[in-house]
Amino acid sequence: MKFSAIMKKPPPLSALLLPGLLAVFFLSLSIGSAPVPVLAGIFDWLTGQPGMSALVMGEIRLPRTLLALCVGAALGLSGAALQGLLRNPLADPSLTGASQGAALGAAFVFYFALLPGLGVFAPLLAGLIGAGLTLLLVLWLAGSGRPALLLLAGLAIASLSGAALAAVLNFAPNLFAMQELVFWLLGSVSERGMAHLAFLLPALVVGFVLIWWQRPLLAALSLGEQVATSLGLDVQRGGRIIVLGSAILVGSSVATAGNIGFVGLIAPHLARPLVQNRPDRLLLPAAVIGATLVLLADIIVRLMPPGREIRLGVLTALIGTPLFIRLIWKERREWL
Repeated sequence: MKFSAIMKKPPPLSALLLPGLLAVFFLSLSIGSAPVPVLAGIFDWLTGQPGMSALVMGEIRLPRTLLALCVGAALGLSGAALQGLLRNPLADPSLTGASQGAALGAAFVFYFALLPGLGVFAPLLAGLIGAGLTLLLVLWLAGSGRPALLLLAGLAIASLSGAALAAVLNFAPNLFAMQELVFWLLGSVSERGMAHLAFLLPALVVGFVLIWWQRPLLAALSLGEQVATSLGLDVQRGGRIIVLGSAILVGSSVATAGNIGFVGLIAPHLARPLVQNRPDRLLLPAAVIGATLVLLADIIVRLMPPGREIRLGVLTALIGTPLFIRLIWKERREWL
């Protein structure tokens, strides 16, 4: 197969998924403890008209829905990029170490009461700093190695960050600090506002641009690393850029919404049959499916009985684990 044929403009498969995402988006806006007209509430909020509809829609449901959409898209996109880079369908965005670093940064805020002047934004900023420091450690440890070595370094730093996080939990000064930290780590998009979304969006844009820039490399790597090199592509440099973009996406998502697992692993698998296993065409469909999955999970969370709401990260883990086991079983059968 010629490389020029690989890089032909892909069919708009993501557009086929957009109606479903749009339907789930409006469903998310319409679900809550009080019945609120969606379009009228958004219009009242945009025009500055006072009233319950504008308050509920603009301050609660719309930020929560948009945040779930952005986090899901970021996780799906980063998972598709890393699986294409490593040519491994079991690669997960957490392998960059950014999610553990972001969680550790936020944990220090809860533990030491750092950055008190930032209020609710302190965990976000600390999470981004933690993800950035983790990524620097990963790049330093990997040196100028190949993409696989970058991910091995990410796994090592992720293990170290996880151990440090466990130590923080172990030495929590009181039960309430531990409870607050644990609840944050379980993942949620509730109790967030438009300011959180404005904090998250720039990082998502940067991560998206970095990964989208390396689509030719992902396409060439589907034919092998030697083919990609023979085509004049810098595999090591491109691999580092993809890892950097994925780390930015995952770290900013965890810093904003906590740990929401398995979305970055499962979304590319659901999209892969639609693109005939083409990693360069997988990016947008995986992002759309990831956004849809997180929106659906958050809808289920809100449908739980009052006072017994399950955390979003717990629900995605409960749903994703059986699917992950199925993927492992499928891979095992292919190797037999």
